[in-house]
Amino acid sequence: MNIIIAILNYNGKNWLEQFLHTVIAKSKEAEVIVIDNASTDDSILFLKNKFPAIKIIVNTENYGFAGGYNEGLKHLEADYIILLNSDVEVTDNWIMPVINLLETSEEIVAAQPKVLAYNNKSKFEHAGAAGGMIDRLGYPFCRGRIFNHTEEDLGQFDDNKEVFWATGACLFIKASTFKEQKGFDASYFAHMEEIDLCWRIKNSGKKIYYCSESTVYHVGGGTLDYMSPFKTYLNFKNSLYTLHKNYDGFLSSIILTRLILDGVAAAKFLFGGEFKNIWSIIKAHFHYFRHIPTLAKQRKSIHKKKYKSMTGVYNKSIVWQFFGLKKDSYSDL
Repeated sequence: MNIIIAILNYNGKNWLEQFLHTVIAKSKEAEVIVIDNASTDDSILFLKNKFPAIKIIVNTENYGFAGGYNEGLKHLEADYIILLNSDVEVTDNWIMPVINLLETSEEIVAAQPKVLAYNNKSKFEHAGAAGGMIDRLGYPFCRGRIFNHTEEDLGQFDDNKEVFWATGACLFIKASTFKEQKGFDASYFAHMEEIDLCWRIKNSGKKIYYCSESTVYHVGGGTLDYMSPFKTYLNFKNSLYTLHKNYDGFLSSIILTRLILDGVAAAKFLFGGEFKNIWSIIKAHFHYFRHIPTLAKQRKSIHKKKYKSMTGVYNKSIVWQFFGLKKDSYSDL
């Protein structure tokens, strides 16, 4: 069995210096590879000096998270690929429980471990927590994390469970599936590309799982700060992209509702004086409308298939549950 851990790096020498030695020490079952996204710091020199045995793939430009992995993984052959953020601390025996879960069924093609916060290890981390879910309007959330509220890990998610999406911060995926799906959508650049990939996988009839028997600790915001206007732009744009491509139903009403709620979010930014984030939402909408013809073609291709695997869909509005009814934990839903 050939397992590859692929770490995408962009000017992340500090994260590599902090975490890479632990990844190597605790990952004897896998080959660790760094895909560099045309870094302008001294990441490559650092790797060659400190980790001379590590294979490095150097992309010719910064393709972002989505395109960066697509380009780098073209050069690799494996049975399983583990996409691992550079700001993740792994633990003992973090690989095989997830691989063993993937081996139990041909239908289970991707999975994630339990993701806890590096800076507060008793709490779940924003990106992934205990497995990703999605509501009826296409808003993603997690078991253990709803919007910006994360829960304490009290063993409430110590299970192996089918979910809707698995985090890109630590994504285990069968290499054949990644290839069949043609990888990430490179137009996303970063953020929500794993949700789009997982939704496409679900639309093909396959399953995504969460494995509690493996734990990693994620710093989060290692590349883009959570309040970055660029991140706001990517999240709003890519969310609309993901909905348009993958939602199997009457699209117009869903998109209209989302645009209205985006306007509410912009108003909240206005009252908070976050004017750059307002402009990010406006740009995201313009970008979405400009690319509707392309998205429509992708949607048509995706929905040629008749079988779906929609476990992990929450058939209510998570926005209303969280902001209206003040339900901030998964068990309250």
